[in-house]
Amino acid sequence: MRTLSSRPLEITLVGGTGFVGSALAARLAAEGHRLRLPTRDPRGARHLSVLPNADRLRIDVHDPVALRNVVTGSDVVVNLVGILNEKGSSGEGFTRAHAELTRKAIAACVESGVPRYLHMSALGADENGPSHYLRSKGVAERHVRTAPSSLDWTIFRPSVIFGRGDSLLNRFASLLALSGGVLPLARAEARFAPVWVEDVVSAFMLALRGGATSRESYDLCGPKVMTLAELVRLTGEFAGTGARVIPLPDAIGRAQAFLMDFVPGKPFSTDNYRSLTVDNVCRDNGFDRLGITPTSLASIAPTYLGRRSR
Repeated sequence: MRTLSSRPLEITLVGGTGFVGSALAARLAAEGHRLRLPTRDPRGARHLSVLPNADRLRIDVHDPVALRNVVTGSDVVVNLVGILNEKGSSGEGFTRAHAELTRKAIAACVESGVPRYLHMSALGADENGPSHYLRSKGVAERHVRTAPSSLDWTIFRPSVIFGRGDSLLNRFASLLALSGGVLPLARAEARFAPVWVEDVVSAFMLALRGGATSRESYDLCGPKVMTLAELVRLTGEFAGTGARVIPLPDAIGRAQAFLMDFVPGKPFSTDNYRSLTVDNVCRDNGFDRLGITPTSLASIAPTYLGRRSR
């Protein structure tokens, strides 16, 4: 078990321009750390240009040589890359984004002497899970857990994440607005424990320097378990559209998912449907071990959904 010194750190955020990455980058920059934000297109990360000591670097993180070069000299590498859907349905896109990139990131850290690696996984990640998404996340975790002893790591496995700019509640709010508040819903009984993005960021911040969090995994859940139907109804309440949820029988839900596979942008997919067959809740909430009190959805969501934030 090692603990990095209290000085400002050099940190590479892989996937640092997305929803969680942007929130984490802002917190890290505010604490004086120097950030490297590799991205294929820096123009897509303009919102991070205001952060002090943050370099947006144009590279392809799937290129092992480029990835090794960008992490060299880092104290910490954070891998936040994640996709909810892929082009096609073979699972290759999930494998590339989750499993293969994680393997390359671990190799880059080991080869360049990076001492610390933080990994964003997902609650329910399992090599034998029902969906490509969960299986690829499970394989990625195996790559982390079997890393050489020279690399200290920590894995976080959050339930669904909400917060300003999320693709969860905002998507439901948009669908409800378009449908007049009526939403036919597959797997309406699926259970979640939604977690606030800033609480997830706090977990990463606590684990930054290692110590007791080294070589540990943390399932992260919000304080309340709710079904997908309840989540949609709350979204409608906060957004001012109301929500009449029509739970779909499994056969119709599977058919809906299959048809959505062919809709541009894949608002829902067969792989999503399969992921929803596994409850997304914690047996042991890692926030307890970290000393973080998770924030309720009801206290945050109205601040950005309220009548669509007016």
